[in-house]
Amino acid sequence: MTDAPLPTDETTTPASAPVSRGSGPRKPALSPSRAGDFRQCPLMFRLRLIDKIPEPPSPAATLGTLVHSVLEDLYDLPAAQRTLDSAAAMVEPQWHAMVAKQPDLADLHADDAAVQAWLADGVGRLGTYFQMENPQRLEPQAREEFVEFQLEDGPLLRGIIDRVDVAPDGSIRLIDYKTGKKPLPQYSAKVQFQMRFYALLVERLRGTRPALLQLLFLRDGGTIELRPDAGDLEKVEFEIRELWNDIRAAAESGNFRPRKSKLCGWCNFQDQCPEFGGVTPPLDTVAMERSLGISVA
Repeated sequence: MTDAPLPTDETTTPASAPVSRGSGPRKPALSPSRAGDFRQCPLMFRLRLIDKIPEPPSPAATLGTLVHSVLEDLYDLPAAQRTLDSAAAMVEPQWHAMVAKQPDLADLHADDAAVQAWLADGVGRLGTYFQMENPQRLEPQAREEFVEFQLEDGPLLRGIIDRVDVAPDGSIRLIDYKTGKKPLPQYSAKVQFQMRFYALLVERLRGTRPALLQLLFLRDGGTIELRPDAGDLEKVEFEIRELWNDIRAAAESGNFRPRKSKLCGWCNFQDQCPEFGGVTPPLDTVAMERSLGISVA
């Protein structure tokens, strides 16, 4: 889902003020996910964010939501009770709670046997997590932490960090759980951008640069570790600002061009994409302003 150079020391002075999380409607903002959408395909970005064309739930994405929910709630338990058995016992009740909120999720599986096999896959991902970390020895400072920051002369940035750990010496570690497998190095740019995006937000909000960014891949036990320096965050800030300029240009021209790639096979918007003979609906400028905060005269 950015800008001006950062100082080279560990403590930075925010270029803008943090944004409080209020109860009213949220202002348009750029998240790592939406930033990734635009990089992948500007038309997909538009159809997903502005047109809000419904997409069917996918088993893989839903499994990710389920496992994330269990890992978040696991740390509500006393340390001694944070076991794989405890986590596995949460899986089915969490699934039923998800279906109660979104009944169409029940259509993901053909029958109860398919549901049970899918839930067992979730337990398997949790088993991999327990091989990677011992949650009995961890006390996260935050889980599913909502972060939001207004860049000076730039977009409002927003995200949710899976876990924030703070060591006794004040060092910060950001953790992100991925229920897929570790990507090959040539395909890891998206997830690395996401973590540096979060690191920039945390540095601006807390005044301390995270010492370690960790991605935990729960399908195969792979890990990506990043230790950002001032140059890394300066670069990601520049990338975000350049990306935002591209988004503004697309909005002002009304031209969110499709970008064909190998990922098109997984896209839900082929019926609206001219690359596949689809018809793109007219751009709703009111919806665009509501979604992006960009108005066109």
